[in-house]
Amino acid sequence: MGRIGLIAGNGRFPFLVLRGARSLGHDVTVIAIQEEAFPELEQAARDAGADFHIVSLGHLGTCIRILKSAGVTRAVMAGQVKHVKIFSGIIPDLTLLSVIARLPARNTDALIAAVAGVMRDSGIELLDSTAFLQPLVAPAGVLTDRMPDEHEHEDFQFGYRMADAIAALDIGQTIAVKHKAVVAVEAMEGTDEVIGRAGHLAGPGVRVIKVAKPNQDMRFDVPVIGIATIQAMRVAGASALSIDAGRTLVLDGDHVFRSANEAGIAIVGRARDERHG
Repeated sequence: MGRIGLIAGNGRFPFLVLRGARSLGHDVTVIAIQEEAFPELEQAARDAGADFHIVSLGHLGTCIRILKSAGVTRAVMAGQVKHVKIFSGIIPDLTLLSVIARLPARNTDALIAAVAGVMRDSGIELLDSTAFLQPLVAPAGVLTDRMPDEHEHEDFQFGYRMADAIAALDIGQTIAVKHKAVVAVEAMEGTDEVIGRAGHLAGPGVRVIKVAKPNQDMRFDVPVIGIATIQAMRVAGASALSIDAGRTLVLDGDHVFRSANEAGIAIVGRARDERHG
């Protein structure tokens, strides 16, 4: 089946990709980003019979050398790397430094696209990060027992335009809305922090909208929700969540929807035609 490279950030996403790739018969070489990957990933890799390496964030040349030495021609990026660290918390090696010097804009999309280009030039193609996890990609429609009520639906319809706009500008991919007013907008802090801030500012009844970028590159920075998202909504008193169908990964699968049902939270998958509308 061929050897797959897994470049791992934090969270459970890399564990799921590792399991999915191995279940399909792929050998895997794991490169854990030292500042981000969970320590438990090393044991998970060993249990799966995968090669394991730790590389500091910014050492792109080392990452490429390891993958090429292992005979890897296809790789997956999985797991979060905090945006703040990308631009202020790394010491780049010469390979990454040359990439940064040529960036047309200092944003995450531009940087990772440039990194993907360097890897491709080195004979390593980045795959869709959901390639081994299709059952966990959100479908369209109402995904919980409770559908959004009239007010929640109105807040979703109001918020989609703003959420799509900030995503297109590569600012963030999540906003919180209440009574047709935007309460909080994501920048570099992440979804759960936005939800917490919205609850603090507006109290119970916040609606959360998480969208994909208009031209979402599924090789990296794919929208993700999980049990932690529902827990953050419970604490904040948020009542409903919209995610983009076919472009959002539900890391904990049906456990997410069961947890939402227990909390009375409505979740919907916005279809592609609704996004274009």
